[in-house]
Amino acid sequence: MQKLALDEEILLQVEQPARYIGGEINSVKKDPDKVKLRFAMCFPDVYEIGMSHLGIQILYSMFNRREDVYCERVFSPWTDLDRILREKKIPLFTLESQRPVRECDFLGITLQYEMCYTNILQVLELSEIPLRATDRRESDPIVIGGGPCTYNPEPIAPFFDLFYMGEGEVIYDQLLDLYLAHKEAGGDRISFLKKAAALPGIYVPSLYEPSYREDGTLSSFEPLCPEAPASVRRLVMSVLDQADFIDTPLVPFIRVTQDRSVLELMRGCIRGCRFCQAGNVYRPQREHSVEYLKRYAEKLLKITGNEEISLSSLSSSDYSRLQEFLEYLIQYTKERKINISLPSLRIDAFSLDVMQRIQDVKKSSLTFAPEAGTQRLRDVINKGITEEDIMRGVSSAFHGGWTKVKFYFMLGLPTETEEDRKGIPDLCERVADLFYDEIPKSERVGRVQISASSSFFVPKPFTPFQWAPMCSAEEYKERARFVKETFKQEKNWKSLRYQYHDVGTTLMEGVFARGDRRVADVIERAYRDGAIYDAWTEYFDAERWADAFAACGVDPDFYTRRTRSTDELLPWDFIDCGVSKEFLKREWKSALEGKVTPNCREHCSGCGATSYQGGVCFENKN
Repeated sequence: MQKLALDEEILLQVEQPARYIGGEINSVKKDPDKVKLRFAMCFPDVYEIGMSHLGIQILYSMFNRREDVYCERVFSPWTDLDRILREKKIPLFTLESQRPVRECDFLGITLQYEMCYTNILQVLELSEIPLRATDRRESDPIVIGGGPCTYNPEPIAPFFDLFYMGEGEVIYDQLLDLYLAHKEAGGDRISFLKKAAALPGIYVPSLYEPSYREDGTLSSFEPLCPEAPASVRRLVMSVLDQADFIDTPLVPFIRVTQDRSVLELMRGCIRGCRFCQAGNVYRPQREHSVEYLKRYAEKLLKITGNEEISLSSLSSSDYSRLQEFLEYLIQYTKERKINISLPSLRIDAFSLDVMQRIQDVKKSSLTFAPEAGTQRLRDVINKGITEEDIMRGVSSAFHGGWTKVKFYFMLGLPTETEEDRKGIPDLCERVADLFYDEIPKSERVGRVQISASSSFFVPKPFTPFQWAPMCSAEEYKERARFVKETFKQEKNWKSLRYQYHDVGTTLMEGVFARGDRRVADVIERAYRDGAIYDAWTEYFDAERWADAFAACGVDPDFYTRRTRSTDELLPWDFIDCGVSKEFLKREWKSALEGKVTPNCREHCSGCGATSYQGGVCFENKN
């Protein structure tokens, strides 16, 4: 049995010691001294969240298929262990070998949401790796980032040696082979980074230099050497079945956030919601074959023993062979008493028959995301559903025995008016009315419960709304208060519930989403002042961040409150994600005019994703 990095005395002092001991079912065991390359795969948040992430499991399985590579996991220590590691000067370690992270060749950090940025610095500091790439020694790991936040990596660019743009299955093997060859030849760190920059999809921040105008806007973003391309193109698996899935899924000892098997139906989305970054940067939509899904569904459930399987995608209803696959899966799981979770259903494609068959007898709540309370605003954001769709969907649900419905909305969307905000409680009121009108008293099981929640709009890169301004904190709060008060005035108010998201973290997310390299100083200053686990409301401190902005001479309003010109050079313009800037400009104009754009199966809008030569763009052309 291997020696643990933490002794028993420490493990007894911390919450959930199983977060730090490794040894879970299906975790990979190799001799770290007998492999050529060690890769520490990090999710910069607590273990329970990181272990729920499908991407980590896919890459962990993919890397460990190689005999010459040992991929190990590392997560952010919770605050109790963070304190102990610092006090006792224990370096952060990987779960598999329990050895220090700093001994690995690579530290790969997945960037799933902006509010994890201070946790990245926590991981680096506890690993005894210099925070800034420019300060790293030859012996330090190569720090590489990947995931959705790489579509604007600039606020954290100084902390990374490399970024991987796109889907990990495409050239990671090539990158690791390049490193091994370079290592054998005795090359130095800088020359490796230059070689890596020449690979598709690899961005090396130190090889580029931004320049700014007097008004603070970006004037240029120039590569500093021939190896660094002017544009870095996102990597895509055009044929999804060519990507191997998870050989042996990890099974944690403790309950994690998503305690179930996850099966990926497809990547990308056909819908084109204008606020949605994923719907744009993951284009084109590509599907797994039913045969592939059957094979891996059985494999996942047999190996893990999980009692639930979740079908993952941005919009499950849009999987073209959903009914066929579900017919098989329902039969397979029914015999084995396994539940099926089907998230991301669209209300306009709601299938009562499917939901009746995959849900337990006890009806849980159904969740729908109209995003806006009026049809005018739903057209602005290109949501693609009407109130008739909504009412048809909830009516079917009520007649099927459901009495709990959750609605998700956004506040602060471009062109939003008071009438749009009033539309949120009014829509919920009409849904409650529909229940009482259509369901006889004799068939009701208690009162209907309509829960509405709203987040505050954050404009993201590579969306038509990337040029839009955000509201101030007070504006957001005032809009939320107005909606809350309007709910109280509704006739069915006892059946209605409303809550809204935290304003402080929303504004910080807005700065990080559209920031430039100058924001890195603010992140480091806030971290030095104690910022950590900012995604957790109980640890987020708005004053600490305000002090950090002031100390660094950076105005957060410059990144959040300002309407950008479509001619402005944006910090992420050097990235080619497949969707053209001209398409986004057209969609921004259509949004302001309230015009709807059809989905990709109805009509090609010329977004640029055809350049990837696969998926929905070509499904009717082969």
